[in-house]
Amino acid sequence: MLNIKILGMGCRNCRALEAYARQAVAELGLEAEFEEVKDMDKIMSYDIMMTPALVVNEKVKVAGRVPGKDEVKKLLAEEA
Repeated sequence: MLNIKILGMGCRNCRALEAYARQAVAELGLEAEFEEVKDMDKIMSYDIMMTPALVVNEKVKVAGRVPGKDEVKKLLAEEA
C-alpha cells in the first residue's frame, strides 16, 4: 500500500494535485492511503521551498508545481 501525502495549505493547486493522485491510484488499481499535510512545521521537515508537493512513501516526488495526471501515474507506478 502506498502512503501518499499532499503538502500544502489546501489551495486550488493542492486540491488539483490530490485529485490527480486519487485518479491515478484508481486507474492503476493501486491501494493507497492519503494524508493532507497542512502544518507548516511538518511541511518544512520535507525540505521543500514551495507547495504543493507530492510525497510518496516518504519520498518527495514533486514540489512547487502541479504535474499532469500522466506524470503522477508514472511517479506512483515507480513506487508500487
